[in-house]
Amino acid sequence: MDIFLQFWGGAGYLLAKIFLSHAEGLKDDRTWRIMGWSVYLIGLPAWVILLAGKQNWIASAIEAGGAPALLLGLVMAWKRLDQMPLWLDRCVKGVTYLMIIFGIAYSVYYFKGITTLSQILEIGVTFGFLLGTYLLAKRNPRGWLLFAEMLICMALLLYRQGKLILCVQQILSLAFAVNGFIRGFRKQKSPKIYTPTPV
Repeated sequence: MDIFLQFWGGAGYLLAKIFLSHAEGLKDDRTWRIMGWSVYLIGLPAWVILLAGKQNWIASAIEAGGAPALLLGLVMAWKRLDQMPLWLDRCVKGVTYLMIIFGIAYSVYYFKGITTLSQILEIGVTFGFLLGTYLLAKRNPRGWLLFAEMLICMALLLYRQGKLILCVQQILSLAFAVNGFIRGFRKQKSPKIYTPTPV
């Protein structure tokens, strides 16, 4: 069962990085973004189960808490929105911060403080995943930098716990995170072509 979950979660997250990274350089990126956010959501349950099974309470809470941002990215891509409504932005941000607090608080309670390297790595995963997902859902390429930090922390955590399939998936995903940042940054910096409005 463990191997199946690793393949399920690993394939979903790796494909998500590939699709979303590819979308960054395209003018019409809707299809790639929809595929990316969809496979992210499909892979999410496997990650929550695996991380909770190893008492990685911070990381499992964060993965679960990332669902609203993933759904937000999917809805924005589906409806071709560049910006989300303010009320929805506040709701997603609120859930993100609540899950960060909940995950850290429960881990501190369970382990009687911050006493393990795993907890420190989980905190790195927390900020990288939630804030990176939130920024990417809003089409901000800086989210890829946070993803890169998250991938490094998660790869180290998974290596320490013997989840080698997922560890390799995290390392492979790092290349797509860097590629996504470069493509997104270039797209953001490219000059906009002025088209006069017909009178």
